Amino acid sequence: MRVLLIKTSSLGDVIHTLPALTDAARAIPGIQFDWVVEEGFAEIPAWHPAVAQVIPVAIRRWRKHPLQTWKTGEWKRFKQRLGEVDYDLVLDAQGLFKSAVLTRYSKSPVAGLDRDSAREPIACRFYDRLYAVPKEQHALERTRQLFAQALGYEVPQQIGDYGLDRAVMADAAAQPYLLFLHGTTWASKHWPEADWRALAERMAGQGWAIRLPWGNEAERERAVRIVAGIEGAAVLPKLNLAGVAKVIAGATACVAVDTGLGHLAAALDVPTISLYGPTLPGKVGAYGRGQVHLCASGPGAGLGDRHKPCFDGLDAQRVGDELNALLLAQQEAV
Repeated sequence: MRVLLIKTSSLGDVIHTLPALTDAARAIPGIQFDWVVEEGFAEIPAWHPAVAQVIPVAIRRWRKHPLQTWKTGEWKRFKQRLGEVDYDLVLDAQGLFKSAVLTRYSKSPVAGLDRDSAREPIACRFYDRLYAVPKEQHALERTRQLFAQALGYEVPQQIGDYGLDRAVMADAAAQPYLLFLHGTTWASKHWPEADWRALAERMAGQGWAIRLPWGNEAERERAVRIVAGIEGAAVLPKLNLAGVAKVIAGATACVAVDTGLGHLAAALDVPTISLYGPTLPGKVGAYGRGQVHLCASGPGAGLGDRHKPCFDGLDAQRVGDELNALLLAQQEAV
């Protein structure tokens, strides 16, 4: 069986789709997926053994430069690619208008969420087969249920399996290290820099090496300030997504704000402390074993404000205590 999967973005959403692929591969031997995904995340689907081909799409870039897109023929080639294969099913796992539109370029039957389940109800107008999946649950579990209904099997009872091999993906490290995933998109999701600094000092003082990745100049400058003068703490060089994945896979543990890289740490089964201020982890938090969610308190916590940070009750002392407890539990489990 061959399925065309539409799940273009974001980083966390793409990662949350991986366990559904694992479920399907176990339920339907030999099933293969071709995955349409934003070009910036195209490395991720290729990590899963059930994915035969990755089909990059560049909706974000094409919207900004439509004339250039038309001149280069990118859009035309993309549409032709979707029509080349007679799929058994096209599955839109995103439930947005932009993802549903892409299904038009395949002649195969299309499945997706029904009007009450999709994030954008207009998307269901593009589907031949509609499925109801309750919204009041984690996004990863919703995707598992959609796949199971569309492909005809029961959702496994055990925790979702991302299908990634941490040992294979990890880079060899000279010494154990902790990884601080400090970068995120919303201004309000940033944990205070002073707390990052205090946590780095504490953990380095306990003998841990500390590593900080970065994705843009602002993040690099913040990382430099956090580790300045701390022995054993260092800023990593510029890395692509695959490079960051290798560093995450090799870490003993991570501390992360609400960011896509935190979801990647969960997918790689790396013990992680995730920090939630303006957001809540219930429906979209890091999912997996060894994942600790710490939520702020106070009047602004969990309200989804993109601009006003709220990390009351979530200082470096508390996070450091929780991190040490996580590290101790990991040692005892070995």
